[in-house]
Amino acid sequence: MTGRHSLRRTWWKTSLGIVFTAIMLFPAYWMLNASFTRTGDLRADPPHWFPWDPTFEGYQAVFDQQLAALGTSLFVGLGSVLLTVAIAAPAGYALALLHLRGGRALNFLLLVAQMIPAVVMAMGFYAVYNNLGLLNSVWGLIIADSTIAVPFGVLLFTAFMSGIPHELLQAARVDGAGAWRTFRSIVLPVSRNSVLTVSLFAFLWAWSDFIFASTLNRNGDFIPITLSIYNYIGNNTTQWNAIMATAVVASVPAAVLLVVAQRYVAAGVVAGAVKD
Repeated sequence: MTGRHSLRRTWWKTSLGIVFTAIMLFPAYWMLNASFTRTGDLRADPPHWFPWDPTFEGYQAVFDQQLAALGTSLFVGLGSVLLTVAIAAPAGYALALLHLRGGRALNFLLLVAQMIPAVVMAMGFYAVYNNLGLLNSVWGLIIADSTIAVPFGVLLFTAFMSGIPHELLQAARVDGAGAWRTFRSIVLPVSRNSVLTVSLFAFLWAWSDFIFASTLNRNGDFIPITLSIYNYIGNNTTQWNAIMATAVVASVPAAVLLVVAQRYVAAGVVAGAVKD
């Protein structure tokens, strides 16, 4: 009797989870459905819940018009990853293992930095970039996007590296390795999960950024896909299948990365949570 009651309660929770999941994923499904729907059927009443007469004209428009923007987003995302890891990993190492003075105060400032709204940072970047000549440049966008990921990366690296066994570091010192050699040869390889986690979040933040792109690179020669979709909607309100196809294609890299790297992300996020 108890087993039957437990099974019934499990089915109730499972059904509720399926309903909530379907509600949250419905916009993604409708985006995919509209991307295959012909232009004349997009305003059908009742709407077509499934593309019975699918077309690939939207995806053809994507590859004809949006490849440059996709390439720009890929370049900005990879550039943000490299810059974020290059700054955050040594900083986390210094805070966790080199016992710098003012480390706690710096950790607090990093937490505060994550609370600053992106639109406030964008206005500050605009004033600085206007003086430095970095407006409407891809390099300026990479730097701006990295500022979102660096505080998170430093905190994550600090938490993980604090749990590295001190015996490894002492063995390196005995062998004559300095702080930089220890970081490159021992600490960084051991921190692989954290590197992958920080890289993934840095890429996703840069890939999905719109505020920095619309503020700092609106008139640039190369614009990211988020700004390109925004401009495409403003210039063309008839080919919604092409707009939705662009959104689908822009969502694929993020979805693939999350699926492939989820095991490493889970390990990296909880790293340092348990101390011996």
